[in-house]
Amino acid sequence: MKMSGTWKLQLRLWLAMVLLFGLLYVIVTLIAYYLGFRGPLVFAFFAFIIVLAQYWFGPKIVELTMRVHYVSEVEAPRLHEMVEDLAMKANIPKPKIGISEIGIPNAFAFGKTKSDGRVCVTRGILNLLDEEELKAVLGHEISHIRHMDMAVITLLSVVPLICYYIFWSTLFSGGDDREGGAALIGIAALAAYFIGQLIVLFVSRVREYYADQGSIELGNPPHKLASALYKLVYGSASANKDELKEVEGLKAFFVNDVSDARNEVADLRQLDQNMDGVISESELSQLKYTETRIGLASKIMELLSTHPNMVKRVKRLSEFS
Repeated sequence: MKMSGTWKLQLRLWLAMVLLFGLLYVIVTLIAYYLGFRGPLVFAFFAFIIVLAQYWFGPKIVELTMRVHYVSEVEAPRLHEMVEDLAMKANIPKPKIGISEIGIPNAFAFGKTKSDGRVCVTRGILNLLDEEELKAVLGHEISHIRHMDMAVITLLSVVPLICYYIFWSTLFSGGDDREGGAALIGIAALAAYFIGQLIVLFVSRVREYYADQGSIELGNPPHKLASALYKLVYGSASANKDELKEVEGLKAFFVNDVSDARNEVADLRQLDQNMDGVISESELSQLKYTETRIGLASKIMELLSTHPNMVKRVKRLSEFS
């Protein structure tokens, strides 16, 4: 299948970067001014150091949090075979392949560049999906690397976090705050945190649609990806709650929003017509002409989610069937 243009995705990513790092620059400028620094180069230097640290150490943080260990071709021959085939079709270097020792069924991609890409699957997903479904999910993750959005989301996600920490620190700044300077910084940081979070969430949802499409362009059947997404929601809904809390901060890297899976289960039942636990090719084709129902609560939750509503994602996949 011919690779479609992703210029709209790239435009949105660049606009998000400009907005978020603009917010960060304003906050750092206020702090530097408050501390007595005046030169604009000083402000730029502070912002650059913060971003560079996130870019450089981000992959290591993901590895440690997700308990990733990389596997050789001898250890996981089929996994390597699938990833190599998909990477060749996507025209990117073969990523490093790892297994995350967590029970939540899922997969994720991360890295600083295309040549530094890593694709990882959890122990849980290997026990849940069939081979074609797994390859469709791997195609989704390979597409994240091909689009370079995994590096961008890594950088973007740190901005709201920094703003939140700045706001929190101003709460304990004491009474002598140079005519309310600390309070002004705190209010600005809190506003930047909320705005930044909404921007990051929007970009995160958009990139998932493009990665779904990318997997199909790499030759994976749409119904296999739809079936995999369906199973992953149910798998996440029954996952250990403590394990879900452990990966909460990195859920944007996953294929689906694991923390919202329990809420998505009810809406998803309408997709599996014969209730056999998979979405077949015929079921996905029929979905193209069927009106789906999404509850008001689900619509609101989507605005605060790292991923699109799953019913909407599967419905969009039906357009490719």
